Amino acid sequence: MTRRPDHTGWCGRDHRCNLGEHRSEEIVIDLPGHGRAVLVRVRTAAGRDHAEIRVRVALTPVELRARRQLHGLLNDLRHTVTRAAVAGRPRPRKATR
Repeated sequence: MTRRPDHTGWCGRDHRCNLGEHRSEEIVIDLPGHGRAVLVRVRTAAGRDHAEIRVRVALTPVELRARRQLHGLLNDLRHTVTRAAVAGRPRPRKATR
């Protein structure tokens, strides 16, 4: 495989890099019997960095409780995405007099 000079330090440098984007190796958090999360850092062909996260959570077999789990999960994800977006914004400059 030809090594491209524009790989990042975190890039997986293999089949994960395709269509002009760079992808890191997977970071896996596994809680056997409960859930699993997989995080991959991605740099698009346009140069924009992203975090790609897949989450799998075991749901209870009781429908109403499963819906409550999903509702809580979506609320937590909304909070997490909002917090990450706010942290990535540039801070306003202080006014000079």
